[in-house]
Amino acid sequence: MAKKSAADSNRKVIADNRKARYNYEIEDTFEAGIELKGTEVKALRLGKSNIAESYASNEGGEFWLINSYIPEYLQANRFNHEPRRKRKLLLHKREMAKLALAVQKDGKTIVPLKLYFNKRGRAKLELALARGKKLHDKRETERRRDWDREKSRLLKSAG
Repeated sequence: MAKKSAADSNRKVIADNRKARYNYEIEDTFEAGIELKGTEVKALRLGKSNIAESYASNEGGEFWLINSYIPEYLQANRFNHEPRRKRKLLLHKREMAKLALAVQKDGKTIVPLKLYFNKRGRAKLELALARGKKLHDKRETERRRDWDREKSRLLKSAG
């Protein structure tokens, strides 16, 4: 289970996507409901789901959460769900239009940040409109570090 912050005091966080904050520059956040079926709610209450590899996509005017992992609920094996099926996100029309425009026009990405239960016990997903960070080129720092080592060796041997 993920750690709780001060902002999470009124909600029970199930899964936290810390990798998203590292890989992306977060610009705006949205709260979306998730359409769950069958035993998915019981499996979520156990708190062993994962959204680190997941993303949201717009298909036919609807938004879907793809590649999120909600494990099977073992006590109901006959009626179980697929752990990695795509799940429909429930958003307001204005939010959907804003997200679709940002993805299409600006090339932004919709990244899930947190999966949680709110005060009323509803499963919610915190989505972020994000832009990919430019990764730092390590070759330059490695060259500088190697040169500093070599320089110190040369100075020690000369002196």
